[in-house]
Amino acid sequence: LGNGGSTLHVLQYLEDLYGNQWASFTVLLIHSGGYSQRLPSASALGKIFMALPFGDPVYQMLELKLAMYIDFPRHMKPGILVTCSDDIELYSTEVTETITLDKPGFTALAHPSDLAVGTTHGVFVLDPSSFSGKGGLEYASCHRFLHKPDVGMMRQSGAVCVRGHCSSGNHSDSGMASEYVYTDSIFYMDHLTAKQLLMFYKQMGTLCYEIDAYGDFLQALGPGATPDYTKNMSNVTKEDLGLVEVRQQLYSLLRGTALNVIVLNNSQFYHIGTTQEYLFHFTAESKLRFELDLLPVTFSIFPDTAETSDESSVIQSILEPRCVIGPGSVIEYSRIGPEVSVGKSSIVSGSYVNFSVDIPSHCFLSSVTVKINDQVEYVTMVFGVGDDLKKTVKLLSDVRSLQFFGASLAECLDLWSVEASDQLFSSGNKRLGLWTARIFPVCSTLSESVRMSLKMLNSVQHMSPFKLSGFRLLSVEEMLAYKDVKDMLKFRKQIYDEVCLQKQKEKS
Repeated sequence: LGNGGSTLHVLQYLEDLYGNQWASFTVLLIHSGGYSQRLPSASALGKIFMALPFGDPVYQMLELKLAMYIDFPRHMKPGILVTCSDDIELYSTEVTETITLDKPGFTALAHPSDLAVGTTHGVFVLDPSSFSGKGGLEYASCHRFLHKPDVGMMRQSGAVCVRGHCSSGNHSDSGMASEYVYTDSIFYMDHLTAKQLLMFYKQMGTLCYEIDAYGDFLQALGPGATPDYTKNMSNVTKEDLGLVEVRQQLYSLLRGTALNVIVLNNSQFYHIGTTQEYLFHFTAESKLRFELDLLPVTFSIFPDTAETSDESSVIQSILEPRCVIGPGSVIEYSRIGPEVSVGKSSIVSGSYVNFSVDIPSHCFLSSVTVKINDQVEYVTMVFGVGDDLKKTVKLLSDVRSLQFFGASLAECLDLWSVEASDQLFSSGNKRLGLWTARIFPVCSTLSESVRMSLKMLNSVQHMSPFKLSGFRLLSVEEMLAYKDVKDMLKFRKQIYDEVCLQKQKEKS
């Protein structure tokens, strides 16, 4: 569906539930996270339920979103506020300034960002004559919206501002470059616009294409919009001519609709959608860590003899005495045994490691409970933090160009005695990549699945054989199809109960 299709689906659901009554609602709609291929520890349960390193008990992204947007409904007409689940918007305005969401059409928040950030986000080309307000908060209208443009495109279309020229805003962040663009984050659409989109969805019947709420809705808006983007397939999982047609219909529907922009000059937009961003914001001396006062240890059992650094992050986990957690690593919802050392800049999620092992640096380890034929079993995915799970090749002979923890996947398969055939990939022979490769052994216990996956990794690191024959093997794609969320939550709850018990003991 894409996040655009799921937005339309939710509008339909609201109408089915409430009839015309939903015309008076103010709705917060959060896209909970898609496949999350760049941060697979959030794939099974959704990025919106990602744990954050603060709070007692732990805050999830959902609570932070509700806290950040708590002032909006009071100054909002009926309509829908749309946001992602892997971004954080922090801003400061004067006491007298309020963010008001009451105009017809769309209204989006805009943040000053450097040009490199603009290439991976939506960028507003603002009408310089439309600015009103001053200082931290200004209102403007958008001439045209660009989706993930290159720097040349930003310059050509007039999106690039020079400090002190673009608006009346006095930018407090003097550390920023003299050139900047305004990038998107969340947007609001009034009820009439939402209704128009719902009518479109009903006429469509079944939606067979991946629609993007940002790229496909917002690029149609503003007087400078052109239909060129409808043919651009660079950010799409599956290319399809039918998608071009749907985009063109959306363009015709939304053309001429206003895109109002609330310019937040004293604001910062943080994205936590990739393993690198996640590690940086939660462990390094990042601005976000300072602003939200993120902690090295949150709601965990942490004995004095366990070693960790201020640059690591332990979230709702149980660490045994004598385990070692390297700097820059994040441990969440896990139990780590006494003879375990975790290297630098690694992620361990939902795992139980109760045997002596050195988990290498830059390692990504995440366990998923699966239910196959009513049988509860466990699979642990392991990768390098920098491995590209989105990359695919078309031919089996090109599998060698896929990288697994610094080695070619073809080499790894040889070490594991796994044959490179069409059967190796869960998507048939359409998309061959790390996401669809059936390489992870299914085990009857959580700790056994962690042990086997770390043995696979060890064999790649030392170029020594480790046979995977005899195991049922799943791809990450299949793990998500078979996931057993109840059991995963049960494991988290056990940790939660133990931490609560420990806290009570300490108090008494």
